[in-house]
Amino acid sequence: GKQIPVRIGGGYSAIAAGAYFSVALKSDGTLWTWGANDVGQLGDGNTGCFLCVSATPKQIGSGYSVIAAGWDHAVAIKSDGTLVAWGGNDFGQLGTLSQPRGLYTVGSGYSAAAAGNGHTVALKSDGTLMAWGQNRNGQLGDGSTSTRYSPVQVGSGFDAVAAGTKL
Repeated sequence: GKQIPVRIGGGYSAIAAGAYFSVALKSDGTLWTWGANDVGQLGDGNTGCFLCVSATPKQIGSGYSVIAAGWDHAVAIKSDGTLVAWGGNDFGQLGTLSQPRGLYTVGSGYSAAAAGNGHTVALKSDGTLMAWGQNRNGQLGDGSTSTRYSPVQVGSGFDAVAAGTKL
């Protein structure tokens, strides 16, 4: 049938879509998520429930200025430069080897971020490019094909970041 857009509220300044979930940022800095939550994509601390979904946006934090969504994980940067990540972590895309519940603090001093299928790239305020997660095809840019479970410096002097995906 024909799909018709549905209004889900107002005041949003940014939105990012993952495989089966969405992340949105309101102009007041509040962070909102909805959709699937089988690996914690909603950032609310719940994981492991295949049929757990939220059909409406739910607020999971405040004080944010940047968002990005990958296949099954997302990242956000607070106004003070703190980067947090949540969701799937099969390849260390959250910046840690463990599987944290809810929002995981990766580090500080960040200004931009992008999330791919199983990796994350982020830019620090001084232009330093950091990356972590799956690296089988060298997508982290660190000169290796080794998975990185914590951020590694890729280079300096960068102005923007983007990440792709391959199924």
